[in-house]
Amino acid sequence: MKKKLVKQVTAFYKECFGEAPQHIVLSPGRINIIGEHVDYNDGYVLPAAINKYVCFAVSPNEDSKCAIVAKDIDGHYEFNVNDELKPVDKMWVNYFLGVLHQLQDRDNLKGFNIVFSSTVPMGAGLSSSAAVECGFAFALNEMFGFGLSKEKIALIGQKSEHTFVGVNCGIMDQFASVFGKKNQVIKLDCNTLEHDYHKADFKDYALLLLDSRVKHTHLTSGYNDRRREVEEGFAVLKHHYPEITTFRDCTEEMVLAVKEALGEVNFKRCHFVVKEIQRVLDAVNALEKQDFATLGALMLETHDGLSKDYEVSCEEIDFLVDAVRNDENVLGSRMMGGGFGGCSISLVKKNAVDGIIERVSREYKEKFHIALEPYKIKIAKGTTLYTE
Repeated sequence: MKKKLVKQVTAFYKECFGEAPQHIVLSPGRINIIGEHVDYNDGYVLPAAINKYVCFAVSPNEDSKCAIVAKDIDGHYEFNVNDELKPVDKMWVNYFLGVLHQLQDRDNLKGFNIVFSSTVPMGAGLSSSAAVECGFAFALNEMFGFGLSKEKIALIGQKSEHTFVGVNCGIMDQFASVFGKKNQVIKLDCNTLEHDYHKADFKDYALLLLDSRVKHTHLTSGYNDRRREVEEGFAVLKHHYPEITTFRDCTEEMVLAVKEALGEVNFKRCHFVVKEIQRVLDAVNALEKQDFATLGALMLETHDGLSKDYEVSCEEIDFLVDAVRNDENVLGSRMMGGGFGGCSISLVKKNAVDGIIERVSREYKEKFHIALEPYKIKIAKGTTLYTE
């Protein structure tokens, strides 16, 4: 699949620009095993890059003209590298402009041509946006020798999302896309960016994603609302417990003790965050012990918290989780990503995957009249130059 994508993008680049590209960059989407909505709340997360990619064919120009071609949507955008860059109406373009805006003052920057195409499904919670941002930053780094570190590339991607896209995201998506390693998950400290890797060999089990094929329009507003609510909640906690500096310092007992002062909504948000931070640590221990039953139980706890306390799930995703909750071949399942649609992620016995897909697809179609999209994924390497 990877080679096919590269071949298609390379051929399309030649068609557009009359020559072969100088570089091919592959930037993966990501999953998150556990640790949802805590990357911007001082927590730990457990993501991994996957074998779904945004592929970039790129070459520098000898002048200052830039051309970006989106193969999948027949999109085309041209500008001058010295232009004053501002967000534009074409949303897909802003992922590129937001990255370039941070690198525009570099002396050796010139114009360039890019064609890109993706096997990372849009709107499925697999962070196609982070793959685009980080892949583009990586490509610029290769073309013009900026000497950017992996960490800097991830941070540039995050800032692009904040400034040009308008989503105040944490660092997890970009970090996982850049730092991913094959068959390993990353335990990432979202405060310090300290990280370590843990083997992701699930033995007789596999990770299965079921794409609900819905993305409710309040994702961005809902996401930003949650950030505001937890910030308000933390201010209350800090007032009662001056010694705390982050949510990581909070215990569930502290949150319960100031329930009234927090108010109903902010209590639920903070309660989820504190419990989710602990669940990530418990999940790492379970992985190390290869205790997949405990890992699965933690995933289900996370989903229930996301659905009831953080309120970022939706009817379709709740249905997908509930459809496998009591299946003997499924150890755990949860909503993944920002919420209000996207994918569920489940830990499923390998020999039962096809049967689960068939059953749940049928039930989902009957209920919502939507064709489910299943993704069998593998944990893969982060953003990289493609070589034969």
